[in-house]
Amino acid sequence: MGSPGEAQIRVWESVAEQFEAENDGWKVDLNFQDDDMYQTIGLPNLLNGRNAPDVYFEWVGNRLLQRDADGFVADLTPFIEDGPLTGVLDEGQYGAATVDGRVLMVPHIADVTNVLWYNTEILDAAGIQAPTTWDELLDACDALSADGVIPIASGNKDLWAAGNWLAHLVSRVVGHEEYDKALSGQADFSAPQWQDAFGYVEQLAEHKCVNESVNAIDDNEGAQLFFQGKAAMHAIGSWLVSWAIDEAPDLDFDFVNLPAMPAEADPDSVIGVVTGYVVNAESDDAKQEKAAEFLALLGSAENTQAFIEAEAVPVTATASDTIDERTIRLNSLLSESEVVISPPDTGYDLDVADAFYRSLAEVLGGRTTAQDALTQLQEQLAK
Repeated sequence: MGSPGEAQIRVWESVAEQFEAENDGWKVDLNFQDDDMYQTIGLPNLLNGRNAPDVYFEWVGNRLLQRDADGFVADLTPFIEDGPLTGVLDEGQYGAATVDGRVLMVPHIADVTNVLWYNTEILDAAGIQAPTTWDELLDACDALSADGVIPIASGNKDLWAAGNWLAHLVSRVVGHEEYDKALSGQADFSAPQWQDAFGYVEQLAEHKCVNESVNAIDDNEGAQLFFQGKAAMHAIGSWLVSWAIDEAPDLDFDFVNLPAMPAEADPDSVIGVVTGYVVNAESDDAKQEKAAEFLALLGSAENTQAFIEAEAVPVTATASDTIDERTIRLNSLLSESEVVISPPDTGYDLDVADAFYRSLAEVLGGRTTAQDALTQLQEQLAK
């Protein structure tokens, strides 16, 4: 897997020790890689190498489907129906990881990957309510900019940070089905609603809603603008909660989902990901059985609590005093939504996602128009 951070690594090491203690003669090797490397070349190289992993981390969506098509995904259904994984998760929690009746992954973490976080004190001082509509958001941008405050901080140097936010925005306008068709290559971006959708991104630039450095700084630098009180809002995912508690413990902040767009197709959609662990179909039957036992141990009440204390909230977690109430509300937002949008870089082909993100970044940064960006996107994908 990609590195989950030192606190969670300690939990993984503990789970490995527990498993080895309960399974004489079996050893667990943990392989943590740089996140970007793992996501791009790391995992494919491992799977095609001589010592392929028996269990590996993956996202639901196009990536999981590709692993399945390549023959690296074991069907976990038998282990769930009558085996080590029976009762570990509620049946409904396997929905996103189920394809053609086969459970392909044990979900571990579900993240809302973008909401609009806001600094309560800054908005109160400016007499602004947390925006719940597009017009309210643009009005807030105008008022905050006039006061010398960055309305929305974003660090989009690596393209995904604002790209994720804007992908959700445009999906609201074109509808999740059109969004899915275009990003999966079943349709192009020539439909009139795409022009409308990118036009709203153009409005963000016109109203100076984001910092001028948006495409020059990374996600960490964007978050620091919010943590230091230089920006009133920040569009990012659910992991901001633990991050802010660590780096800005006195910050009074909350969130709203993406403000309602004019004439939008999916008014209550949420953008999010489900991640978890896949058992390699190339592993022998004995290892697959033990892998299922390991994943069952991972989801135990004791280890779930250990992950919570390490600032992760597994899908096996229930509400408790140790989970921040904002995290509980985010989990409810994701689980109760009828439309969950997949981020481009985890749900679709990475080359398509990169081109899509670049076109959005150009418009957000005020370097090109919505129409020109869409034309360039179409031309790039046609090559």
